[in-house]
Amino acid sequence: MSLVVSTFKIPKMDCPSEEKIVRIALDKSNKVKSLAFNLGERSLTVVHEGESGEILKLLEPLKFGARIAESREISEAEEVFVDSSEGNLSQSASEATVLKQLLAINGFMFFLELFWGIYAGSTGLIADSLDMFADAAVYGLSLFAVGKAIELKRKAARTSGFLQVLLALGALSEVIRRLVFGSEPEGLFMVGIAALALVANVVCLLLLSRHREGEVHMRASWIFSTNDVIANAGVIIAGLFVLWTKSNWPDLIAGSVITIVVLRGGLMILKISAKEKPLIADPS
Repeated sequence: MSLVVSTFKIPKMDCPSEEKIVRIALDKSNKVKSLAFNLGERSLTVVHEGESGEILKLLEPLKFGARIAESREISEAEEVFVDSSEGNLSQSASEATVLKQLLAINGFMFFLELFWGIYAGSTGLIADSLDMFADAAVYGLSLFAVGKAIELKRKAARTSGFLQVLLALGALSEVIRRLVFGSEPEGLFMVGIAALALVANVVCLLLLSRHREGEVHMRASWIFSTNDVIANAGVIIAGLFVLWTKSNWPDLIAGSVITIVVLRGGLMILKISAKEKPLIADPS
């Protein structure tokens, strides 16, 4: 069967968490041969067998607003190029090394922010630590998925989604508890630890700088770390407002917003990875 290349516009796909959700959804189809994401343009190019409408049916349940922008058959020469380029990129030792470094940094910062968030009574820091965990899960899953079967990748995604949801629910319950019973977050600790997290994410950006125009998962990681810088800045601003107003409201707001983002991503990953059967049948 000849291959088709289809480009989809996905308006609500603008971060690597949503890219991961799309990947999980399309992993169910044995007709999908390769994926190329462009988060900046919110588009996805798929090389696949069969009709593009079948791929669209996999994307529609995500509610990301996917639509077909272009679809055409590709030549045998293009098929050889796609196969060889995908194989070479996925085996890049340099990119794998960077992913391991990103995993180590984000994993360390998750535990550091979680500890100091609890010590300083800051839901903003606790929630920001969950954001670090979500990053580490993405990098860890990317490394684990190399050369693995689809079912193993789905199980890994389900595990990371479950942990994200569990931790986010714990953080959300802490926000509610402190809203009801009150809290006295340490604004100085919030600013200091969030600034350290900001430095860690800047280091991640420096590590990624040579690869941000490379393979798609590296470009996605660049955007992911850029978004984290914004979250870190939000916690720093909240800490400054805590110092200025002597109120816990800035901390509770920052913690709630970041926690809800992490919780939403975890729930969507669980929803997609829980579907065991492929939506496109194997023609054999």
